[in-house]
Amino acid sequence: MSESHLTQSTNPGTRLRQIFRRGDHLLWMSGGAMGLAMLLIAGLLGLVFVSGFTYFWPHEVTAADRADGTKLLGRITDQQPGHRDAGGQVIKTAQIQFRIGNRELYGFDFVWVPTAELGNFRTLPDVVQLERQEYGDFLGFLKRVESADGARVEGPAGWDLLLSRQPVARELAARASRLQRDDIGAVNYQIQKAKLRLTVAQRRAGPNGRVPSELQGAVDAELSRLNADYERLRAESAALLKQATAWQAVFTTIDGQEKKVPLASIVRAFRPNAMTVTEKVRHYLSRAAEFVYGEPRESNTEGGVFPAIFGTVMMTILMSLVVTPFGIVAAFYLREYAKQGPVVRIVRIAINNLAGVPSIVFGVFGLGFFVYFIGGGIDRMFFPEMLPTPTFGTGGILWASLTLALLTVPVVIVATEESIAAVPRGAREGSLALGASKFQTILKIVLPASVPGILTGVILAMARGAGEVAPLMITGVVKLAPEMPFDAHFPFLHLDRKFMHLGFHIYDVGFQSPNIEAAKPMVFTTTLLLIGIVILLNLAAIRLRDRIRKKYQTGVF
Repeated sequence: MSESHLTQSTNPGTRLRQIFRRGDHLLWMSGGAMGLAMLLIAGLLGLVFVSGFTYFWPHEVTAADRADGTKLLGRITDQQPGHRDAGGQVIKTAQIQFRIGNRELYGFDFVWVPTAELGNFRTLPDVVQLERQEYGDFLGFLKRVESADGARVEGPAGWDLLLSRQPVARELAARASRLQRDDIGAVNYQIQKAKLRLTVAQRRAGPNGRVPSELQGAVDAELSRLNADYERLRAESAALLKQATAWQAVFTTIDGQEKKVPLASIVRAFRPNAMTVTEKVRHYLSRAAEFVYGEPRESNTEGGVFPAIFGTVMMTILMSLVVTPFGIVAAFYLREYAKQGPVVRIVRIAINNLAGVPSIVFGVFGLGFFVYFIGGGIDRMFFPEMLPTPTFGTGGILWASLTLALLTVPVVIVATEESIAAVPRGAREGSLALGASKFQTILKIVLPASVPGILTGVILAMARGAGEVAPLMITGVVKLAPEMPFDAHFPFLHLDRKFMHLGFHIYDVGFQSPNIEAAKPMVFTTTLLLIGIVILLNLAAIRLRDRIRKKYQTGVF
């Protein structure tokens, strides 16, 4: 190599031009952007993970004395340091945030107190923390446990009695609730059906006709029997509630106020400062299980989210069952049957543009077309006796699933078309050469080879559909669903009912709650749960795709 060539190759300007010519800078920029994106995603997931998993842990409760002589009791949830300017003047005072609970007494759950006003921090072992059906947590000291007949138990025996009687009271209250929801609900359902029979008969008889006396007598007898069952069940429920509320506990707050709490309204009672690690772990697992399997309470800021989990999974499955065949059929038509030309190109452009349409636009379309047009038509044709109360002419899980299917169908179409195009041309020609028709070739050769790519589109559609909220807000999702879409009444799966959704639950708790600060941990926990459900659904679809890929292994894979 000549000396001049060596000098040129080692010239920094020449090397820089060679790097830009080869595109190495783009490679490093792409890698850096990917690394930054992964770092941001990992940071976000880490924040959600830590904030969500620590929510159920029983933290210590701290007592402190204030400068004005009053006392403070609560869990320290946040601290803000103070700041001074260059001259030593205080710009911002150091503060400590306490979660004091006792909302019905103080009107708020949290309080910020300047650090300089606090002293004598201590953890008292006899502090009792209650999780209640209403008004959130209570922090105080047990004074006594008393019954409706005047019996009173104080001291350590009172705490033992509270721990032993509280599960019994909760079970009695739960039985009363099940009676009201299930048994009395079933009687009300039968009463409604009996009244509908009269309504249908009156409608068939015309404005001047009369309901047949035999039918009228049979319905009256049935209603009389059902009303008797209703009164019997109501009396039984009232008796259970009376037994459940026979015992109550009397507590005092750190500032001397007295509060009576029925044992039936206590979800959990514990002394966080006196718990061992084993007891804390057991408490943590109990609360985590309640969060997954329980029902929400206290404006959705406490309790469980099982109705929202059920609604999310059911809606995602319904959406997938609808979007998959429609996306596959549309893709096969565009790729295999439609004559390629300007019309097909316009259709493809329209499909690609649909993926960028704001989701709320799909929600408005679903409200107008599915709910008012199709649902209203179904009501007029098949449920006229229920009008003006709508059956299908209002938001429900069926219309929400169809709306999200429209939202995600472009993803499935594009993925399916790409998968079809990747099938080797020789496989098609070999099938046709052996005498198979075009339909048989598509059904036996092209479709099986395209299934992994199709499932990739379905996985992407499920991931997007499960997290959408805006279209659901106007097509069927509600803050709290009184009835789940599945029950023991025929046809068992009621697609006309409204439902709860984890995405909307996060929005409602995080932005619509009257006590946003107290609901913040629930937001992180529900977000973590939603991410977990989406991952599980995707993993199930990915496993199915891999099994099919191994079964129909071809050269394209």
